[in-house]
Amino acid sequence: MQMQVFHLVVLVILAMSGFKVQGQGLKTGFYSSSCPKAEAIVKSTVEAHFNKDPTIAAGLLRLHFHDCFVQGCDGSVLIVGASAERNALPNLGVRGFEVIDDAKTQLEALCPGVVSCADILALAARDAVDLSDGPSWPVPTGRRDGRVSSSSEVSSFLPSPLESMAAQRQKFAVKGLDDHDLVTLVGAHTIGQTDCLFFKYRLYNFTTTGNPDPTINQAFLQQLQALCPKDGDGSKRVALDKDSQFKFDASFFKNVRNGNGVLESDQRLWGEAATRNIVENYAGNLKGLLGLRFDLEFAKAMIKMSSIEVKIGTQGEIRKTCPNFN
Repeated sequence: MQMQVFHLVVLVILAMSGFKVQGQGLKTGFYSSSCPKAEAIVKSTVEAHFNKDPTIAAGLLRLHFHDCFVQGCDGSVLIVGASAERNALPNLGVRGFEVIDDAKTQLEALCPGVVSCADILALAARDAVDLSDGPSWPVPTGRRDGRVSSSSEVSSFLPSPLESMAAQRQKFAVKGLDDHDLVTLVGAHTIGQTDCLFFKYRLYNFTTTGNPDPTINQAFLQQLQALCPKDGDGSKRVALDKDSQFKFDASFFKNVRNGNGVLESDQRLWGEAATRNIVENYAGNLKGLLGLRFDLEFAKAMIKMSSIEVKIGTQGEIRKTCPNFN
């Protein structure tokens, strides 16, 4: 009950602040007449999968993020094919496809040809955060599904944790997202995991020096080395938020502030003047208004991100199944 009240406060503040949840031709409640149970079906589907595997929440959030940065938020990441986005190297570890397919099957049975896979993705990401004790927000809907999915485009547009902060900021800027959006959206790592493979170089041979990354807190370095031995399994999963990997909160930013960021790109948020103050604001206090501030700002950033280059009206299509063009 306390968490429901907290979520309601976030929604009220969004409304009072005049933040527009409509964007790029989308609107909240788009399916209120054509498929009134659409959002409820997506939520119940996400909840059923989440109850079996809480790590799916981070997977769904990441899936939506990966979709929006390539071809816009149009479900193109869901397409199956040798040259499709989901076969690009940065997408090989992306999860949650079965959740989207499950929801789509139910919606096609109830409202055939009405609800897009792109909208299911946006709704599922919101519900995944909500189920992880994070904020909820009104998701503007009305996206249509794209007819293009090319693996060759992924690396050009999708930010990589191995890129410089300048490169990441540029990729966010191209999509209309500023530094504040970048830091806020990276806060999604509060419920994420990654493979040892993607950060082991920081522990043993940073910048080919044979030494660890000096920005890692010494005590945390020892913890990470124990989890990821030098010659150990690179596919072993490690929480991106060492304190509360299943709870959506601001502790991720406290970790970054204290040198406990797992990915180099996460820790760089503290090392860059353009992003450090934002991290500091979120990390300053995990309770009260500052905790609420991250929830509020994350909701706003997600609404903004989920409106990137959307297809509406007669553009694109409404797929019958999410992995296949009609």
